[in-house]
Amino acid sequence: MTTTEKFESWAKVELFGHSVIIGKVSEAAIGGCNFLRVDVPAQGEAQAFTKFYGNGAVYAMTPVSEEVALRLLNNYRATPINTYELRALPMKADADVDEEDLMEQY
Repeated sequence: MTTTEKFESWAKVELFGHSVIIGKVSEAAIGGCNFLRVDVPAQGEAQAFTKFYGNGAVYAMTPVSEEVALRLLNNYRATPINTYELRALPMKADADVDEEDLMEQY
């Protein structure tokens, strides 16, 4: 009988499409599918968030210490939702909200 340990580590994750995300990486099973879960910690003004990636999205992953990961966040700060996606959301006619206000909601 073999046992499989769940992977959990701080890491720099390189994604297809030339994107990079830094955070605490673990495995997640959702709806019968396996995903790579990346928990990005809060830093400065940026709030913490979680993203899930399918195995086909990951090009490379480099495990690092928590200290190194937190320092790398300054260079590779991913966002949970980008400005382009927010522009596509329907807005109330009387709402006077700028993009920074929208980003704070997500």
